[in-house]
Amino acid sequence: MSDQCCGSNKELQKTKSSCCSSNQVNEEVAATSEKTTSCCSSKTEKQEQSEPSAAGNCCSSTVQKEDIDKTTTSSCYSNQKPTEAVAQVKATSCCSSEQQNESYATSPAVGEKLSFRVYGMDCPSCAKTLEKGIRSLKDIQEVKVIYSTSKMEVVADSLSAFAPIDAEVKKLGFTAEPMNDSKNLKTYSVEGMDCGSCARSIENHLNKVTGVQSVNVNFSTGKMKVEHTNSVEEIMKEVSKIGFSASLDSNRSTGQSAPKNNEKGLLILSGVLIAFGFAGSYADVSSMMSNMLYAIAMIISGSKPVKSAYYSIKSRSLDMNVLMSAAAIGAAFIGQWLEGATVVWLFALGNLLQNRSIEQTRNSIRNLMDLAPPEAWVQAGTDLVKKPVEDVSIGDVIIVKPGDKIPLDGEVIKGESSVNQAPITGESIPVDKEAGNTVYAGTINEHGTLEIRVTKLVEDTTIAKIIHLVEEAQEQKAPTQAFVDKFANIYTPIVFIIALLIMVIPPLLTLGSWGEWFYKGLELLVIACPCALVISTPVAIVSAIGNAAKNGILIKGGTFLEKAGAITAIAFDKTGTLTEGKPKVSNVEVLAGSKEDLLSIAFTLENYSTHPIAKAIVDYAKTERFSSKDGELYKSIVGKGVQARIDGVIYYAGNLSLFNELSDSLDTHLYQKVLELQGQGKTVVIIGTTENVLGIISVSDTIRESTTSSLKSLHASGIRETVMLTGDNEGTAKLIASEANVSRYFAELLPEDKVSAIKKLQSEGYKVAMVGDGINDAPALAVADLGIAMGGAGTDTAMETADIVLMADNLDKLPHTMKLSRKALAIIKQNIWFSIIVKLIALGLIFPGWLTLWMAVLSDTGAALIVILNALRLLKEK
Repeated sequence: MSDQCCGSNKELQKTKSSCCSSNQVNEEVAATSEKTTSCCSSKTEKQEQSEPSAAGNCCSSTVQKEDIDKTTTSSCYSNQKPTEAVAQVKATSCCSSEQQNESYATSPAVGEKLSFRVYGMDCPSCAKTLEKGIRSLKDIQEVKVIYSTSKMEVVADSLSAFAPIDAEVKKLGFTAEPMNDSKNLKTYSVEGMDCGSCARSIENHLNKVTGVQSVNVNFSTGKMKVEHTNSVEEIMKEVSKIGFSASLDSNRSTGQSAPKNNEKGLLILSGVLIAFGFAGSYADVSSMMSNMLYAIAMIISGSKPVKSAYYSIKSRSLDMNVLMSAAAIGAAFIGQWLEGATVVWLFALGNLLQNRSIEQTRNSIRNLMDLAPPEAWVQAGTDLVKKPVEDVSIGDVIIVKPGDKIPLDGEVIKGESSVNQAPITGESIPVDKEAGNTVYAGTINEHGTLEIRVTKLVEDTTIAKIIHLVEEAQEQKAPTQAFVDKFANIYTPIVFIIALLIMVIPPLLTLGSWGEWFYKGLELLVIACPCALVISTPVAIVSAIGNAAKNGILIKGGTFLEKAGAITAIAFDKTGTLTEGKPKVSNVEVLAGSKEDLLSIAFTLENYSTHPIAKAIVDYAKTERFSSKDGELYKSIVGKGVQARIDGVIYYAGNLSLFNELSDSLDTHLYQKVLELQGQGKTVVIIGTTENVLGIISVSDTIRESTTSSLKSLHASGIRETVMLTGDNEGTAKLIASEANVSRYFAELLPEDKVSAIKKLQSEGYKVAMVGDGINDAPALAVADLGIAMGGAGTDTAMETADIVLMADNLDKLPHTMKLSRKALAIIKQNIWFSIIVKLIALGLIFPGWLTLWMAVLSDTGAALIVILNALRLLKEK
């Protein structure tokens, strides 16, 4: 027996409402769902994966249990799955009495739009509260609050409608500030940063510049966001003053250039001068000449860090440039010219190597930007015109030839081909596309020519959203990184003060000469730089998130990467996650005649039905190469089946209830067989006449091909418990659980019961991840330690709400996600411990006099380089 979460056989409550009544739609779903023009012709974004709903009354409406989803859907086919109905489409009433609803369904909200960053939300219910509060304000058209990214998007009739938003947000207990909607906010790419202290120095310096309202520099991504009223050239000039270079960021930047040849040349020249000076000290060359060569080398290699140090001190920052400059100048001051020259040369060499290494991690995202081509062939009458993708509008028809990349998201209107979707989903196997199918920017058309109607602008394509989400994730600090940064902010000034005290107090106490203790103080200054420690976490996180993005996995930030590495149990929604989510024929039993007759008649009867079960039978008959017969007088028997006249005989396809009515004494063997199959979770369709039953066809949801192998890989990677959550009955749940090879299962669950199941696992000491594919899994996704959504390429909702998104609609990438997260955690720990141990060893060597100044510099820059190279291994993790 399995553990039943709540042990009760509950069914979703359903309430009929009039077609012409105004439908109350849950505000959360309204904010995150697509609108369609007609309930009788709506299509989901994942139509090639979803099946049409069962035929039913066009004017019927299904209202899901209010305390679960509070979701209302009006549909021609009222049997549509809640997941599909909510996650993919919110269809409005086909004959709504409210004119406003009709216009809203056919076009997006028109008006002024503003995005806010919201602070203070600690659970998804906060987002709902905000949506309701802001929507109640005057002239507000639409509100969408995304808890996972702390964003709020508001559409209003006019700009004046935004004025009361700040007060309303504060009244609700939160704070909000406008985001990138400011025309003065610009993003720059910054070259030359090799640790977080460089980013802080730039921030401190620019904050003192007139005309700069705000500045945020992210070392991990090499990006700087500045809100300013002065010119771009002035901002770039100010950045160059402190030893870095900035350029206005472009969506299509190909990455920062490698260090300029003159920088390499100057570094080589400086090294040659030091070598000549050192060789001269063993020859008949005066010490003054050697010291002069050392001084020139110091000027060549040290001018940049000294300049940066000046502006850092001016902006009250204590970064590595200050520490290294002080050490080099101090060495020269006490006559240690070789030591001073070696310090600045090793420092410059270390920076050069670190910058080149860090660029490899940053390029992991820049490479995504280059996936979609910058131009498209647009059909203009009978001609083809080549246009920049920024100039292509929604509704334009573009032509993509074999071997070319698809430039924009769209719908195929003509042509057939195989498309390699690996850039989006990470799946290397091409997907067949034909008229009606969706294609994505950046994917590769492999065979036939495709005519595509553009459905999204360049900034709204799936690949653009992926890049935006990944960059945003890389800018967020993981808990480990936040802790290390706080530690470094305390550690550096403390060690700096101790170094100054060591230079002064021992000589005053006559414990040694001034030169001896001054030298030790300089060594301590170099060791005070925590560069390797600070860089240990962000480079690993950026590398891991970049690797995941290339493999079709979106990890929303370092926090979720760390959480994934600690997961010990994973709970799966059954339908659409472990299973295909669409029915297939699983068994055909012939009771009279031949299999060909049975399936040909079934084909004929079901061919005109749009019910998913009917479609499954038709697809199976086509696959088995059976043809339909000539039928007439087709009739649907509501809730029971269909009938038609074939070769002068009335045939029926339907359920047990239908054939009980057709025959007073149904065969006992047949009756028991049907009940047995239904007990296995299968839907049974009986084919026959009033006189004779030809056979039965069983239809069931099937396990995904990837499910079993993925679960085995998860167990091998350290996941101790795999759990299936389903609303199906005990018999069906047991069968699917056995096929999927999960550790446990919970059956007969409503959405709120799934929450109880997650909490039960957590109470047993597990760190739990929840994997689902729809909004009806949202409560369980929220309460789990980590929420993972499947099929993100088909839905914007999944990309916005989940902590981790598997872009492909299967579980193949989940084991890689867990493995990558655990590897990232291991590398972060290795880097932190290595950085600390190197510092401790260097500190221990100072007082016996075994540590030289150049060894101290080498230990710092060398440790930072080793930490970076160790983190880069995550980019190549398979």
